[in-house]
Amino acid sequence: MRGLLPNHARTGRAATGRATAGQARTGRTTAGRVGAQLRAGAAVAAGGTLLVGGFAGLVPGRGGASSHREAPLISGQPQYDNTDVYAFVSPDKPDTTTLIANFLPFQEPAGGPNFYKFARDARYDINVDNDGDALPDLTYRFQFRDRLKDGNTFLYNTGPVTSLDDPDLNFTQTYDLTLIQRVKGRVHQAVKLAEHVPVAPSNVGKASMPGYAALRAQAVKPLPYGLKTFAGQADDSFFLDLRVFDLLYGADLKEVGNDTLRGYNVNTIALQVPSRFLTRNRDPVVAVNSTVQRRNAGGGYTQVSRLGSPLVNEVVIPLAQKDAFNASSPAHDARFAGFVADPELPKLIEKIYKIPAPPGPRGDLAQVFLTGVPGLTQPAHVRPAEMLRLNTAVKPAAEPNRLGVLGGDKAGFPNGRRLDDDVIDISLQAVEGELIGAKNDLGDAVDANDARFEKSFPYVAQPHSGSDARGTAGAKGGAAKLKAAKKKNGKAVTFLNAGAASDDASGDGGGSGTLGMLPVAALTGGAVFVLTGGLMWWRRKDRSRARPGA
Repeated sequence: MRGLLPNHARTGRAATGRATAGQARTGRTTAGRVGAQLRAGAAVAAGGTLLVGGFAGLVPGRGGASSHREAPLISGQPQYDNTDVYAFVSPDKPDTTTLIANFLPFQEPAGGPNFYKFARDARYDINVDNDGDALPDLTYRFQFRDRLKDGNTFLYNTGPVTSLDDPDLNFTQTYDLTLIQRVKGRVHQAVKLAEHVPVAPSNVGKASMPGYAALRAQAVKPLPYGLKTFAGQADDSFFLDLRVFDLLYGADLKEVGNDTLRGYNVNTIALQVPSRFLTRNRDPVVAVNSTVQRRNAGGGYTQVSRLGSPLVNEVVIPLAQKDAFNASSPAHDARFAGFVADPELPKLIEKIYKIPAPPGPRGDLAQVFLTGVPGLTQPAHVRPAEMLRLNTAVKPAAEPNRLGVLGGDKAGFPNGRRLDDDVIDISLQAVEGELIGAKNDLGDAVDANDARFEKSFPYVAQPHSGSDARGTAGAKGGAAKLKAAKKKNGKAVTFLNAGAASDDASGDGGGSGTLGMLPVAALTGGAVFVLTGGLMWWRRKDRSRARPGA
C-alpha cells in the first residue's frame, strides 16, 4: 500500500474543502496523508488522516427502527430514511464502481423556507462486503455540519446564488468523509479521506439559483487515486407507480402508468471508486448496502435505517418485522429468510388476479435477494444475506436493457443496480416465476425516470427547481409513456402486460434470452438450501460468531 503513496501525500493533513474566495469551495486543495492499508489485495489511498484509537465511537448500537416510508419508525424520521441504493460499473469509466445512496424522500422542490438538509446527528454509511461473509469490510462514512450565516432572516438564500461560497447562500452544509476498514466486522482502522467538503444546496428556484448546474459541478470533489465524492440534492431516481399499495394497482388492473415520484427530490451521497480498491483476492463480486445511525441520548449511535436490494423491506418483510429489519445487520438475516423463500406478494396477486403463485420454497428468489446468482453475482464463499451484489468484472452494456438480467443484459439488476433499471417490472416478473419458466409481462407501465440521468459522475439527475410546479415538466415516463404504449399496441395497458409495454430485447417481456444464459435456481433439490440444510448451517454459524461491531 505504501508504495502507492507519493511523498507529498504524507503530511498528516486530510483532503479539505476549504478554498480561497472565487474557488467556489470545491475542496480541490492539496491532499494530505493516508498511510493506511485497507484490505488484503484491495487498498485505497486518498488524502487523509489516520484515526487511531477511539473505535468504540465508530460502532453503533442496535435500534428499534428504508425505501420510501417503508417501515413505521423510519417514516417519521425522513432525514435518516434510506430510500434507494445503487451500485454499478461506471459507464464512462469502466475501471471504477459507482455507489449511490438516497435519503429524505418526497421532497417538494418549493418546500421552504426550511429546505432539505442531511442530519447533523447521523452517520450515513455505504458498506462493502468483499469476501461474502455478510460483514462489512469497508465503510465509507459521511458526517455533516451546518452553517447559518445570518439568523435574523427567514431566507435560505438572501440573493441569487452563483457559487457554493456565495455570501448570499445563507445556509450551507459541509461533510467529512471517512473510510473505515474492518476485519470480520470489527473496526481495524479509519482514514479521513476528505473534510469540509461542500454540499450541493436545495434547488430553491430559478431566481435564487439561476445556474444550478454550476453548483452541482462545484459539489463534485475529486480525490487522489481516481476517487470522487458528491453529496447534495438530486431528483429522486426511483421511478414507479406506488398504487401497488392500493390492493395491487386498484384491484382492477387499471391503476398503472403514473410515476408517483415524478417531480420529487431526495438527498444523495455518491462515490466513484476504482474497482480494484473494493474487491479482494481476485473475486470481482462485492456486496453493498447503506445504513444510517442516529446519535442517541447516551451519546452513542443507534442504527435506524438499512437498505440493500430494492423493495425488500417494502413488500417482502411484514409490518411486524420492518423496524427490526432496519436495525439489524445482514449477518443476522437468517431470521428473515423465510419471508424471501415464501413471499407474500405472489399470494396476493393470486388472490386478486387469480394468477397461480409459484410454489415454495423459492430458491430462485433466494439467489436474487440473498446469495447472488451462480456464475454472475455469487461470491466464492457466500453467507446468505440481503445485500445488493455486483460483479465488477461485467462491463457496462452498450445498449442497456431496462429489465437487466431478465432482458438479457448481464450488467443490470440483480447484478448491482443501475439508475435506469426498472426494478419494479423486474421484481414483479421474478416473484411470479420468470426465472423458473413462468413467463409473464407484469409491470407498472412506468418504464423510465421523469428526469434525464447525467452521463458522468454522480449520474443522478439534477433536482427539480422550486420554480416548477411539481409533475408538470419533463414527464418522459409515467402517464406519457403509458399513452404511447396504448397507441403503439392498440390495446389498453394493464398490470398484466405493462412489463412488455416498451421495446425490449426479447418479445415476451424480457425472459426468453436469459434462462439459457444463467444458471437458474430450481424449486427442488439443493437449490432450496435456504430453507433446508443450508439454513440450519447459516443459523449455527450465526450463533457461533461473536457479535461483530457494525
